[in-house]
Amino acid sequence: MYEQIEKNKRKTFLIILFFVVFIIFLGWIFGEFTQIGPLGIVFAFFFSLFSVWGSYFYSDKIVLKISGAKPVKREDDPHLFHTVEGLSIAAGIPQPKAYVIESPALNAFATGRDPEHSAIAVTRGLLDKLNRTELEGVISHEISHIKNYDIRLATIIVTLVGVVALISDWMLRSLWWGRSGRNRRRDGGAGLIFFVIGIVLAILSPLIAQLIRFSISREREFLADADGALISRYPEGLASALEKIASDENVLKTATNATAHLFISNPLKTKRKRKSNLFSTHPPIAERIEKLRSL
Repeated sequence: MYEQIEKNKRKTFLIILFFVVFIIFLGWIFGEFTQIGPLGIVFAFFFSLFSVWGSYFYSDKIVLKISGAKPVKREDDPHLFHTVEGLSIAAGIPQPKAYVIESPALNAFATGRDPEHSAIAVTRGLLDKLNRTELEGVISHEISHIKNYDIRLATIIVTLVGVVALISDWMLRSLWWGRSGRNRRRDGGAGLIFFVIGIVLAILSPLIAQLIRFSISREREFLADADGALISRYPEGLASALEKIASDENVLKTATNATAHLFISNPLKTKRKRKSNLFSTHPPIAERIEKLRSL
């Protein structure tokens, strides 16, 4: 179990490192492509800083509101409240606030900028259809996301994706304005090379950035599965819960493409079947179950 956790942490670190190097390379190409030097990167940095600030302090409230999650007190649902309380103690973090989404679908997610400002939301269908050990497995998975600062990581990755999209958009706009064309004619062969590379990267970079984002999201799901099993001390509970979640045909109507990556399983079931795993924010549930039962 500990080996699985360390393996996933290493993979995530390497992917993020590649992401940062890719952005630096893209910024260098952008400077050569438009001949404005580091000015574009400075603009991108401050724009990203503002985006991170807004996401850091308000993203959890926005997600809970969009999802239709309602806060739960001890007297409203003692079983859920005590489960979250007990497992947060086992994980050594402050107790997250509990929320319920009134939907028959089976799903759950965690949100918040750190363990001191966190929340766990579960659907009514999850509470009605999972037994005690299965619910503990799901809650442990979500507590692991909080404990490992996965929500903060997701904010960073989304911002990096935004930087890539911004630089790519500037590249295409500079082509439209004709500035890069003048630079290409002036610089000869070198200008032509940067012109071609710039066009290719401007088109492909947003796609590459999204693929990296999806890869990191999948790795963090594997990590949360393994770490969640460590918290509950019972991997089979989460494995059994994932089987029930996978067989559930109900669609969570309040889920959107912007929030789908937060859930324990992709809530957009009608779209999921048409996408390859390469473009999925979640690893295949069958693979997750297999890894849990091998712990």
